Amino acid sequence: MLNCFEELDGGMLDRASFKCRHKLMGHPALDFANLARVIPALPPKHVMYAVKQLNTADNFEKTFSKRPQDCSIEETLENLRTSDSYVMIQSPEADPSFRDLHRELLADVEQLMHQRGVGKAAVNPHLYLFIASPGSITPFHLDRYSTFLLQFSGSKKVAVFPQWNEAVVTAPCLEDYVAYHNTSLPWKQEMDSLGTTYNFTPGEAVHIPFAAGHHVHNGPAEVSISMSIIFNTEESMRWRHALNFNHAARRRLGRVGLSIKPVGRSKLRDRVKARVWSMYSTVRGVK
Repeated sequence: MLNCFEELDGGMLDRASFKCRHKLMGHPALDFANLARVIPALPPKHVMYAVKQLNTADNFEKTFSKRPQDCSIEETLENLRTSDSYVMIQSPEADPSFRDLHRELLADVEQLMHQRGVGKAAVNPHLYLFIASPGSITPFHLDRYSTFLLQFSGSKKVAVFPQWNEAVVTAPCLEDYVAYHNTSLPWKQEMDSLGTTYNFTPGEAVHIPFAAGHHVHNGPAEVSISMSIIFNTEESMRWRHALNFNHAARRRLGRVGLSIKPVGRSKLRDRVKARVWSMYSTVRGVK
């Protein structure tokens, strides 16, 4: 029995995106009065926000590189209904009101991981909280984690794209992104035909597999409140290590006219790459 989700098939984890239902509507941690108290009190490094209209093609990871100078987080929260604002909170479980919620979601995730056979303990699991103005956009990007995104207020459309599809993100771009070398991803409107778009309302959740590209358009009527739990599994950590291996090896092999096979096509090859990268990074102190 899952605490936070309706019954799910753990065998689908990280194999494809899917929509399901969650049981957390009305949770006091997500009440706007609690959010207005918690968010300004969190350490600044947890709180990121932008006061501008974002586009699908923007570089999402650079959106919050500079804080707005003319608007505080309190003012941003107060004016969400009438401004083009986007607030992202990393690890709201730093506040006691979110700790039980984090613990219960993690228990569900680890139960699903066990069903899938990809480990029993999630690697670096934490929450992200998203509060955005009506009509706001989350640009096309990737997560270096597996994700469950839960909707609490407002509606949105979430477009999710298949892993490893080079018509969406080429292997070199994916490797650069996971290695934090370059987080700019090419985007064209016609790419939408390659993904699955979910109409997303309160009480629903969507699973976004590791490194599956996605973008979000919030509905025009209400402020959107959503939250995700992100985590890695034994399998996704192998993918991360293999992608880092490819990133380092591709540049060196390219100098002598050689190429390297992309990640995601051979489990055995990915395991070998991951093991080599893990040993290398341990010796060299590389993340």
